[in-house]
Amino acid sequence: MDSKDLFSALINETDAFRQGLTRRQFMVLQAKSALVFSIGASGLLIPQKAFTDALPDIVVATGRPGPATRAAVGLLGGMGSFVKPGNKVVIKPNMSFARGPESATNTDPEVVRELVAMCKEAGAGNIRVLDHPLRPNELCIEGVSDACRVFGGDIVQALEDNDFYRETKLSDAVKFKKTDIMKDVLDADVLIAAPVAKSHSSTGVSLSLKGMMGLILNRTVMHWRYDLSTAIVDLSTYLKPQLVVIDSTRVLSTNGPGGPGKVLKKDTIIASKDMVAADATATQMFEWYGKKMQPRQVKHIRIAHERGLGRMDVDNLITKKVQV
Repeated sequence: MDSKDLFSALINETDAFRQGLTRRQFMVLQAKSALVFSIGASGLLIPQKAFTDALPDIVVATGRPGPATRAAVGLLGGMGSFVKPGNKVVIKPNMSFARGPESATNTDPEVVRELVAMCKEAGAGNIRVLDHPLRPNELCIEGVSDACRVFGGDIVQALEDNDFYRETKLSDAVKFKKTDIMKDVLDADVLIAAPVAKSHSSTGVSLSLKGMMGLILNRTVMHWRYDLSTAIVDLSTYLKPQLVVIDSTRVLSTNGPGGPGKVLKKDTIIASKDMVAADATATQMFEWYGKKMQPRQVKHIRIAHERGLGRMDVDNLITKKVQV
C-alpha cells in the first residue's frame, strides 16, 4: 500500500465515524484497510496496531467445561488482567441445589475449578468460592468442593450465619437501598461471577445479574417487598463483578431455577467484563421455554442497560468465538 492509499484509508475510517457506523461495522471496515494511523510529533502519519487486535467485549468458547473456560478468559486478556498478585478473590457460582451438573441447576464444578486454578496462577493471595444455597449447604456445595479440594483449604463455602454478613448501603439504588452482604465479598479486590445459564419462573432467566442475590443474607425480601427486577438491578449497582463467566455447557431451558426441566447441551462458555452484555448474549443465544427471546424482553437486563450498568445491544459489540 503506497502513501496515497494509506492516506485514503485514514480518511475512509474517519468518515465511517462521521456517518455513525456501529463499532462492529467500523471494525469490519478497519480490518479491510489493515492499518490504523496516528499523527506523530512531526506531523507525519504513523501506522499503529490495528483495532482488530483489540480485546473483544464478549467471548463465546465451545468445548469441554474446563478448557473452554480457560480459552474464554484467555481471549479477554487472561486472568492476570483481572487478578493481581496478593489480591483477595471471590468467585460466585450457582451452588443452590443438591443436584449434579447434568441438571443445569448448578455451575459445573470443572468451570469453577478452572477459574480457581487461573486465579492461583495469577498470584491471588486469597480465593473464596461462595454462595448462599437454597437447600442443605453440604449437599449443595459437594460437587464444587470435591473439584477444588486439589487446591487445599476451605476454598468453597456456603454462608448462612448472620456473622458472615455486614449491612451495606446501596448508594446508587432506586428502591432496594440496603442489605446484608457477605463480608468476604465486601473485602475482596476481585469478584468473579460464574453462574449457570438457566430459566427462572419469576425473571425469565437467571444469569450473572440475578446471581448476585446469592451473596446477600435475606433475598426473599427482594421478592415480596420490591419489584424483583428493579431490586436485582439495585443490588448490581453495588455488586459489580470484574469478570463474568457463564456456564452454558448445559442450559436449563425450562422449569428453572431448581428443575427438573429441559436441559440443552450446548458445550458453551460465555465470558465478558460486562455482566449485562454477558447476560444479554446468553439470553439471545439459547431457547427459553420453547422459544427465542431478545435481551430487551428480560426486564432486569433491560433496566440494567437503561441505567448504564452495561450494554444489552450485543450486536454492536465485538464478539470473539473459539472452539477448543
